[in-house]
Amino acid sequence: MPSGLDQLTKLQTLSDFVIGEGDGRLIRELKNLSNLRGNFCLSGLENVNGQDAREAKLNEKLGIDGLELQWGPDLENNTRKTEVEERVLDFLHPPKKLEQLIIENYGGVKFSSWIADSSLKNLSFLKLRNCKNCKSLPSVGRLPLLKEFSIIGFDQVQKIGVELFGENQLNPFASSEILSFESLPNWKEWDTCEGDEKVLKLPSLRELSIKTCPQLLGRLPTHLPSLQKLEIHRCMSLVVSISSFLSLCELSIQGCAELVDDCSSPAKELSSLQTLSLSNISKFNIPADRTMLRFGNSEHFAIDGWEELASLSRYGFSLVGHRFITVSRCPQLQSLEAKEAELQPDKISRVESLRIYDCERVNRLPQVLHELIFLTVMEIDNCRSLVSFAENSLPPNLKKLRIRNCENLEFLVDAKEDNKSMSSTLCLLEDLIIYNCPSLMSLSSKGHKNICNQLQFLEIDQCSKLSCLFSNTKFPITLKHLRILGCPMLEYIAEEFEETTCLESIKIIVSGIKSLPRGLDKLIHLQNIWLFSCSNLVSFEESGLPSTSFRDFKVIDCGNFGALPKCMASITSLRELSVDNCLADISFPSEGFPANLTSLEISNAPKIYRSLVEWGLNRLTSLQKLTIGGGGCSNVVSFPEEEIGMMLPPPLTRINLFQFENLEFMFSEGFQDLASLRRLEISECPKLTSLPEKDMLRSLGLLSISSCLLLQEECSSDKGREWFKISHIPLVQIDGKRVIPRKSN
Repeated sequence: MPSGLDQLTKLQTLSDFVIGEGDGRLIRELKNLSNLRGNFCLSGLENVNGQDAREAKLNEKLGIDGLELQWGPDLENNTRKTEVEERVLDFLHPPKKLEQLIIENYGGVKFSSWIADSSLKNLSFLKLRNCKNCKSLPSVGRLPLLKEFSIIGFDQVQKIGVELFGENQLNPFASSEILSFESLPNWKEWDTCEGDEKVLKLPSLRELSIKTCPQLLGRLPTHLPSLQKLEIHRCMSLVVSISSFLSLCELSIQGCAELVDDCSSPAKELSSLQTLSLSNISKFNIPADRTMLRFGNSEHFAIDGWEELASLSRYGFSLVGHRFITVSRCPQLQSLEAKEAELQPDKISRVESLRIYDCERVNRLPQVLHELIFLTVMEIDNCRSLVSFAENSLPPNLKKLRIRNCENLEFLVDAKEDNKSMSSTLCLLEDLIIYNCPSLMSLSSKGHKNICNQLQFLEIDQCSKLSCLFSNTKFPITLKHLRILGCPMLEYIAEEFEETTCLESIKIIVSGIKSLPRGLDKLIHLQNIWLFSCSNLVSFEESGLPSTSFRDFKVIDCGNFGALPKCMASITSLRELSVDNCLADISFPSEGFPANLTSLEISNAPKIYRSLVEWGLNRLTSLQKLTIGGGGCSNVVSFPEEEIGMMLPPPLTRINLFQFENLEFMFSEGFQDLASLRRLEISECPKLTSLPEKDMLRSLGLLSISSCLLLQEECSSDKGREWFKISHIPLVQIDGKRVIPRKSN
């Protein structure tokens, strides 16, 4: 901190007073800042000695409500002395009205007595963090209004007991509502003194959290009548008994030795339990009937990492009775079926969401799915034994379905019965994603339409055996977005689009598709088509395209695609057009280019390039971005082409030229109207030696040159003839290295 702060005697707000190395005496300047109020942090206390800390007179800053005392995190530094840090803490006694206190990275072996002094009668929040040398804890149980207490990162503590509660304290932690222990690697014993009825009751405790205490043995306190939230994470030696926690709303066990119910109290349904999460429990020791009564109605239900779990019902668990269910990382789990006795209508109706992850032996989903009338969301991931998602039909009100990494899934719906009632059943599925299911052949084994008659979003990705999509039916008219990626066997989507189809976007990448369905021109809502790496795609020039909303058309790496739709020039709504690496002699329709294009990308398309030049590139009066190069440009000596007086469209803001094998110079007059040009990128033009005149590049913000050896030499700041043209440009990069502005030494 700067010196002289002691002159600011009326200063009220100072969030952090930082003491640098060698500046320990500056803490004395706090002496005169008696008007400080609110929250205040002292950091860098490893640089302070006891006498300097004493002069700070923190106890006189009566307006401070929250105080944080922070030492540096490097407790193993040889310059740190435990005795010095203990004296510093002694002299940093806060004002009596303090409400919140945080002590972090303190290096002393013991805490100052003032921390548990009854004079701090207003203290309601206390956090002790990373005090790794402390072997015992202060007697904070004496603080009458302490509501929240956290202990984090105490490596030396092995036992917690009466010293924390307060010797002979009749009602310790009387007001405490939240108690948290975390990262105590050597804590082995919690002596709750339960043999003495006067010692530990924790009558107001609402939340108890114990995390990463791997050696903690024994059991939890039992006298917790107000406990609503219990978290036990990564405590693999601890036995957790939940028999007396009758007010529990949230239970999260992620790693413990044993979960028990000692059955001493009558079996009683815990109607207050809202959230249940069980993970990595070495031994589950609760009878099935009591499990149903205790856990059967929790809204959120999650089981994770249960190595030996083969059946939910064996332990008294069921899919019904909950609203949001997640079952994950249970490698032995085979059955999710519920017992018939559990299928009361009131319980079934609660289920809204079901997620199943990493359960490799689950080979079928339960029949009860079709009775879950409020089930709207399902996700299944990495269930390798699953062959089909459902038999005959999907759950009646399911709207969102995600299936990923199920390597043996063959059908979404396996139609065991071919009857009219099944095929006419209405399905409400709107959103379907299937990813990396290499055995998937079709959505339905018999092509029934009911599984897709309400679809709005469909994405199928990395399904190498998928051969047909909507067999025996027309395209679903409700579908808005279609994404097909990595399906090389898929040749057929549907026969025809209907006039009422709502489709807005088509994206097909790495697919065996040969053509799109007939009726593209009927899709009045269609905005974009992306076709990437579809080697079997030939053309759909006869299909036409819609002219009202269509804005983006990309055909890239489709080696047999030989003709664009004939109506391209009439699509006045089209803004972006890309044709890259298609059939070598792909041509553009004779009618010309859509005049309202804002972005045009052409590569390895000689006929299109020549058509564009002859038609007049400058006629694209809205063009802002131009990317052009590759095959078809090999004979071009100047760009724009000087011999025909070729001009570039004035609105251009970005030009990208690449792979002009014989390009020697830029035709400056072709650039003369480009007052808005901001980016010029040139690559793989080995014969290029000159750029447009400096005046033509006045507006440029970025120039990028790569793999253009001759031009690179001419742009050298030492002797290059082109340097004067580019020296004013804010950012110039050559082969990925910044030339302007130059890096400072």
